Amino acid sequence: MLQTEEFDLVVAGGGPGGTTLAAFVAMQNHRVLLLDRDKFPRYQIGESLLPATVHGICAMLGVRDQFERAGFMRKLGGTFRWGKNPNPWTFSFGASPSLKKATAYAYQVERSKFDHLLLRNARQKGVDIRENHTVRDVITEEGRVVGVIFTDEHGHLKTVRARFVADASGHQSLIARKVGNRLFSRFFQNIAVFGYYKNGKRLPPPNHGNILCAAFKDGWFWYIPLSEHLTSVGAVVGREQAKVLRGAREKAMEHWISECPIIKEYLASATRVTDGPYGQFRIRKDYSYCSARFWIPGMLLVGDAACFVDPVFSSGVHLATYSALLAARSINTLLSGELTEERCFREFTLRYQREFGNFYQFLLAFYDSNRDESSYFWTARKILKTKENANQAFVRLVAGVSTWGPSYGPCRNKLFSELVKLQRVGALGAARPTEEPLFKGGLISSRDGLRWQEKPRTTAKQFGRQARKPRRS
Repeated sequence: MLQTEEFDLVVAGGGPGGTTLAAFVAMQNHRVLLLDRDKFPRYQIGESLLPATVHGICAMLGVRDQFERAGFMRKLGGTFRWGKNPNPWTFSFGASPSLKKATAYAYQVERSKFDHLLLRNARQKGVDIRENHTVRDVITEEGRVVGVIFTDEHGHLKTVRARFVADASGHQSLIARKVGNRLFSRFFQNIAVFGYYKNGKRLPPPNHGNILCAAFKDGWFWYIPLSEHLTSVGAVVGREQAKVLRGAREKAMEHWISECPIIKEYLASATRVTDGPYGQFRIRKDYSYCSARFWIPGMLLVGDAACFVDPVFSSGVHLATYSALLAARSINTLLSGELTEERCFREFTLRYQREFGNFYQFLLAFYDSNRDESSYFWTARKILKTKENANQAFVRLVAGVSTWGPSYGPCRNKLFSELVKLQRVGALGAARPTEEPLFKGGLISSRDGLRWQEKPRTTAKQFGRQARKPRRS
């Protein structure tokens, strides 16, 4: 009888969330196994990244420079034909003080290439990666998850034990509901139908790499330039439009394109891709949801396994990789025996829910089409509870640095942008400046950014030294 394998962490799912989590834990010299049902490279929906992912998470992973070599399309912001304004309006990532010139951009990526890049990086970091392996169930003992049951590439049923299990296997996860039931949004119950086109029109430089989002009577379109010639185009409509899709998908798409003048214009000289992985119209139910719980003893959820929000601001990969970093900090801390599971996973949950909540609350207002862009900007300012300019708050939110942005209270001069600190760690290997907890009684990240710790207490001697320090005039 074969002996059951044992690891410190087993990750289900090899998308951006799973590979990011696995790599960060392996970088702390822990034993990590990652199981994915597919063989890479494989097709995956979602192509638009945010600066927080590129310059924060990916810099820490050591893969940011590979983006340039991969030839991904660079984007400087986003362009919208949305709300009362009949003309397209554009925001630039460079409008936010949280994003310096060198980091005020992101990429449009082909997910098959991007995900494969992250998978290879995790393997190079020491993660045991097994493709064509599907996690079927978890193993529970005395109320704690202690491993998983999976099928290998030959269909054989096997088990593996681990101190922790992370589910990053997406919205179709077979085990996420072991942690908590999904609570579906009453407001965002949409269906997306999408395909790929060659030689579509581009926005004028320097915004030719921007995503274009355009509202129309029945919903909205995304228009994502993946290269000079390839464009991803999708229509997001309410579930009541499902009847239109019961016939030919191509006919439904042609109808919606005709209803949206700017998309019709941009596709006027384009031809649809009809072969290969991009050669079909696909459908995705973009029903926004959030798990009632993000963790139970021995197991947690990251990425779409935990929650999903409407994709208009391209937050999917951001939420997946950000939650993976939070999860890695928690697991690394627990494996080193520094803090309790309750405290670490509570910090993970609160920060993850806060980032998800920022996007969700803003989208509630953004779907009100009877407003102009200045109104959307002020809504972002209200949600983030900031005194910065309204357009800066909007950019910080949609760039994925709302949680990582500067503080606007009595301690505003003591805090640095979390994004800038992550860049220093990832790109320069520099030590992290001291930060403040985000929540009362909460934790802060370690100097390498990969664990949690208590905020160091200021001793009486240090306090006296600070008090005697002369003020600058």
